[in-house]
Amino acid sequence: MKKDKPENITMVGIQQAPVELYKILKMENLVASGGEAKFVIADGLVSLNGEIETRKRKKIFPGDVVEFAGNRLKVVLAGE
Repeated sequence: MKKDKPENITMVGIQQAPVELYKILKMENLVASGGEAKFVIADGLVSLNGEIETRKRKKIFPGDVVEFAGNRLKVVLAGE
């Protein structure tokens, strides 16, 4: 029987929804700047809810899962 690994996911609290995708990467210090965030998104290195997302200003809502460079981030409203 194969055991499932526990999901390695980081919760990211936002103050208000929606927030733009590139800002999530910058807030979590996964990139050095907003410009770098926009480049990695445009290059197809970021996925949203399991699908490649290339729109830098894509609106992100609570419940969305962003993946980049081995990091999985689940967006939640701060205080939840």
